[in-house]
Amino acid sequence: MVVLRFSDFYEFADLQSPLGNASADDCANYTVSLFSDLTRMVTMQNLYHDGGYSSTGISTELLEKIQG
Repeated sequence: MVVLRFSDFYEFADLQSPLGNASADDCANYTVSLFSDLTRMVTMQNLYHDGGYSSTGISTELLEKIQG
């Protein structure tokens, strides 16, 4: 897939993750939760906030778009 316009880049990025990209508010909420008492027992973990990309690597929608 070739990205020609910046809007195409956003669309491509949204399709990369099954749950889509997180908004700025979602990222802020996630960060706040990490500094809260809710995660006081979490130690030495890799916690991803990537809409599922690290688990799947590609969404079904993007795969269908690439395959034509």
